[in-house]
Amino acid sequence: MQHTTTEHRLDGRHVVFLSWRDTANPEGGGAELYLEEIAQGLVERGARVTIFSAAHDQAPPDEMRAGIRYVRRGSKLSVYLRGMLGVALRRFGHVDVVVDVQNGLPFFSRLVTRRTVVVLVHHVHREQWPVVYPGLFGKVGWWIERVLAPRLYRHSQYVAVSQATREELIELGVDGQRIAVVHNGTSPPPVVDAQRSASPTMCVVGRLVPHKQVEHAIDAWAILRDEVPGLRLVIVGDGWWADDLRAHAATVHDGNEIAFEGHVTEIRKHEIYASSWVLALPSLKEGWGLVVGEAGSHGTPCVAYSSAGGTRESIVDGVSGLLVDDEDDFVSALRRVLADSGIREALAEGARDVSRRFTWEHAHGSFAQVLTRAMAGEHMNKQDPDEVV
Repeated sequence: MQHTTTEHRLDGRHVVFLSWRDTANPEGGGAELYLEEIAQGLVERGARVTIFSAAHDQAPPDEMRAGIRYVRRGSKLSVYLRGMLGVALRRFGHVDVVVDVQNGLPFFSRLVTRRTVVVLVHHVHREQWPVVYPGLFGKVGWWIERVLAPRLYRHSQYVAVSQATREELIELGVDGQRIAVVHNGTSPPPVVDAQRSASPTMCVVGRLVPHKQVEHAIDAWAILRDEVPGLRLVIVGDGWWADDLRAHAATVHDGNEIAFEGHVTEIRKHEIYASSWVLALPSLKEGWGLVVGEAGSHGTPCVAYSSAGGTRESIVDGVSGLLVDDEDDFVSALRRVLADSGIREALAEGARDVSRRFTWEHAHGSFAQVLTRAMAGEHMNKQDPDEVV
């Protein structure tokens, strides 16, 4: 499927993204990769771009990289107040449009500026609040996301990364006429010196946090190891749940069949994709699932939960991977892919094809048009990911 897009220039316009993290942050993930890829596309269309996010020890407080200005201030929680103050006190200079990245909590930028505000949402966190923040904090967070944010931004343009997210926002009361869908793209994979492993290998790639449910992949390995001799599980990524996952893995194995690789280079990540037989994505929620396209570009199919949301669009069930309903189905689907070479080869071909359907060039043009229309006071509700905008 070929995507083309009309050029939408933003010459001299200053776009400020307010995001709790950037890709240099040890806890950064697919949402941050999406943000920086979109930001780069806007720079190429003449925009001045600032990304504001929380400070951390892996990057300086102020940085210019690839034409993007990075400003890092505050902690995991105070970043929201610092972002609001930055906009209110004009610390970013003249701003034409604010992109408020709502990862559960928004930056409340609508309260402090009359400039155009666009809200970027990867997914709604209904299921995640009680898992990550059980108790009062999670209940307050869900109330903000469910009740306060839709009211505060009721006149703002929204961008969702999938139809699933768009539908969830509508359920929260956001006007569907103000929600545009701009999918993730898939970058061409780097050339790597790696071939499909001779021994069956599953991989998991992502942040190691509870809602990614990596335990499901570990448990699946424990069930399947006797049926699939030599089965290995490679886990890529890091996060505050890593020690708990290692402890869980230690209860089912005592060798090197489960490997925790932590943070790896981009080349190493793609070597793992290329050598694996299947990508396991047991995440509770995914706005899209950037790893699906990355693995698919190497012909590595994915098994994921349909209920995660965005996976229903990044995976074509039975063509590029398998979507399942529960943990038992998750194990059964992995068994099918690992044990049946015919199914595996057919899914590999489909995974490559689907990974080429969504390009960053198309996403750049779509996002740029959303911004230009929003600054002109026009709302967009683009729903068809193949529509040229």
